[in-house]
Amino acid sequence: MEQTVFSERLRQAMAEKGLKQADLVQAAATRGRKLGKSQVSQYVSGKVEPRPGVCSLLADILGVDARWLATGERARASARPETASQPASATTRQRSTSMREFKKSAKLDNVLYDVRGPVADEAARMEDEGVRILKLNIGNPAPFGFRTPDEVVHDMRQQLPECEGYSDSRGLFSARKAIMQYAQLKHLPNVSMDGIYTGNGVSELIQLCMNVLLNTGDEILIPSPDYPLWTACATLAGGTAVHYLCDEQAEWTPDLADIESKVTSNTKAIVIINPNNPTGAVYPREVLEQIVEIARRHQLMIFSDEIYDRLCMDGHEHVSIAALAPDLPCVTFSGLSKSHMVAGYRIGWMVLSGNKRCMSDFIYGVNMLSNMRLCSNVPAQSIVQTALGGYQSVERYVEPGGRIYEQRNFVYEALNAIDGITAVKPKAAFYIFPKIDVKKFNITDDEQFALDLLHEKHILVTRGGGFNWSEPDHFRIVYLPRMEVLRECMEDLADFLEHYRQR
Repeated sequence: MEQTVFSERLRQAMAEKGLKQADLVQAAATRGRKLGKSQVSQYVSGKVEPRPGVCSLLADILGVDARWLATGERARASARPETASQPASATTRQRSTSMREFKKSAKLDNVLYDVRGPVADEAARMEDEGVRILKLNIGNPAPFGFRTPDEVVHDMRQQLPECEGYSDSRGLFSARKAIMQYAQLKHLPNVSMDGIYTGNGVSELIQLCMNVLLNTGDEILIPSPDYPLWTACATLAGGTAVHYLCDEQAEWTPDLADIESKVTSNTKAIVIINPNNPTGAVYPREVLEQIVEIARRHQLMIFSDEIYDRLCMDGHEHVSIAALAPDLPCVTFSGLSKSHMVAGYRIGWMVLSGNKRCMSDFIYGVNMLSNMRLCSNVPAQSIVQTALGGYQSVERYVEPGGRIYEQRNFVYEALNAIDGITAVKPKAAFYIFPKIDVKKFNITDDEQFALDLLHEKHILVTRGGGFNWSEPDHFRIVYLPRMEVLRECMEDLADFLEHYRQR
C-alpha cells in the first residue's frame, strides 16, 4: 500500500468532506477549541504536523479515524468479534456506548495568551525533535543566568521550618509591613496594613481583582499593546476589555484623547502598565496626571501594574500613579519576580490606597476571595522583608556596563540597523516591541511571520497580536539571553529579512 504523509491525508479528508481551511477554523471554534488560520495552513502545506490533541480534533471535524489521520494506519478490528449467536453482554454494551465529550467553558472562547500560544507549541514540538531553539519570547530571568541574590536564598532556607502552615489570608505580617514601607517611600496615600495582600505572583491578584470588580457588560480600559493576562482575566470575569492606544510616535505613552473617547457609562476602571510590557515605556509624571484627571472626571477605579518599577534605565524616574490620586480608589501591583530574579518563587502583592470608602464593597469581595484561597506561598512571603530592605543587586544590571543595560542597547541598535525594522528604545524592563514594514515584507499575518522565522532560523518571538495589538506589524523580543545569543539572533533575523516575503 502506498504510504502517504499527514498533509496528503488531511487534504484528502477535507476534499471528501468539501471543507476549506477556514471551515476547519470555524468548526473548531464551535467545539470550543481554537485553531489559527496560519496553524491550519502549516498543516495543509506539510510544513508542520499537529500534536496528538490537535490531530484528534481535526479527525473529529472531518469524521475520519484519528489513527489513520495521524499515521495512515487504520484501527484494528477486535480479535474476537461477536457473532449473531453471541449477544453482547451488559459490560460490552456499556463499553460500546460512547462517552459524552467534556468541552472547555465558553468563557474561554475569547481568551488569548500567545506568549505561550501556538507558535510556542510549535517550538516545543521542534525541540522534542532535537532542534535548538533561540528563545526570545518569555521574560523568565533564571534560564538566562540571572540568579537570585544569595542573601534572599539564605533567608528563605533559614525560615523554611517556620513556613509549614497557612499564613493570614493577606500574608505574613513581616512581608506586608515591608510592602507598606515600600509603598510609603513611593508616596502612596492612605496605605495601611489591612489594604496589603500578597499573592502567588501578581497574576493571581489580577485575576482576583477582575473577578471581584466586573459584572457581565462592565467595561474596563486596558492599554494596547498590553500584557495579555489583563485582557484575559477581564474577559474570564465576564467583563469587556476596551483597549486604548499607546502612541509609538510618543515613545509608547498612552493616547489621552483615545482614552477619553472610549469611556462609556459602562466603564468601571482603567488599567495602567507602567513600566510597560511589551514596550519598555516609562510614563512621564505629566501623562499620569492627565490620566488621573480622566479617571477623576469619569469616577473610574485605577489599577496600576508596576512589576518593573525597579528596572528603569537612563535615569528615568518611575512615578506611581496612585501617588497622584489620593481621592480615587487605586490598586497598585508589584512583586519580586523581575527585580530580584525569583520568577519561580511566585511572590507578588497589591496595595489598596486612596479613597477606600468608595470601594468598601470591593474590599469585602477581595477579602472573600483571598480567604477562599487560604493564603499565598508562605516560604516566598518570608523573603519579602529581606528583598525590599537589603542590597538591590538589580541596580547593577540596569546601569551603564550592566548586563540588562548593555543587552538592551545592543538589541535596540541591531534592530534599527535592519532594513524594514524600526524600534523605540525601551526605558525599563526586558522587552522591546519592534515594528515591521508590512508593505516591504508583504505581511498580513503576524502569527505566520513568527512561525516562518521559527521554522527557518529557529528563533522564537511573540507576535504583536499576542499583546492585543490590532495590526500585524509588531513583535516582541526579550533581551535577557546572553550577548552571544542575542548577537546570533540579530544576525539570523537580518539574514531572514533580506529575502523574506510572506506568501
